[in-house]
Amino acid sequence: MEIYPAIDLMGGKAVRLYKGKKNTVKVYGDPVEIAGRFAELVDKIHVVDLDGAFQGFPRNLDVVERIIRETGLRVQFGGGLRSYEAIERAYEIGVENAIIGTKAFDLDFLRKVTEDFEGITVSLDSKGGRIAVKGWLESGIPVRDAYEMLKAYVNRFVYTSVERDGTLTGIEEIERFWKNEEFIYAGGVSSAEDVVRLKRIGFSGVIVGKVLYEELVKLEDLLEVV
Repeated sequence: MEIYPAIDLMGGKAVRLYKGKKNTVKVYGDPVEIAGRFAELVDKIHVVDLDGAFQGFPRNLDVVERIIRETGLRVQFGGGLRSYEAIERAYEIGVENAIIGTKAFDLDFLRKVTEDFEGITVSLDSKGGRIAVKGWLESGIPVRDAYEMLKAYVNRFVYTSVERDGTLTGIEEIERFWKNEEFIYAGGVSSAEDVVRLKRIGFSGVIVGKVLYEELVKLEDLLEVV
């Protein structure tokens, strides 16, 4: 099981939101500096362009490029990747996995980008058991239906519990519904015990953010658990 420390970007800064709401932003500092600290313990991180998620196109790719260049970290990146050009640009700057949310449900688009790029990952953002789209502002089809629809195109998913994201309230109760695909969990992780539970469920990775920023648990301890 992989641990992916998260860096959420807004206005060039590392921030965290509460349940994905823009008016709950808390700034934590320089994302490149934070990435450098993560690089001492892991070789891959999770980066989200929140400006991109809300506006529909990436706004912080320059910061992502600096993170990759200055720290040597591998990066899975999402937030506003809703055009072929945006995904192409993400790979050009060295992103290892482009994460698509809203646009993944355009199956012609998904077919094209999965043919042309390696490592495309789909984010299944769950809100009340249904897919949250357009910056988590609107609800769509049930999450399991979305998985069944998209598994023919990709074998790597991020499952995000929107209602727990940034809350430190613990992980969502979830039963495994996927097969052999790589499935990564995000949302509400508050302890090493949460990580152990996710591993038992069968997740192949977990994204951790606020619990690290608020220093409630050390990254070293999470890595030791897995």
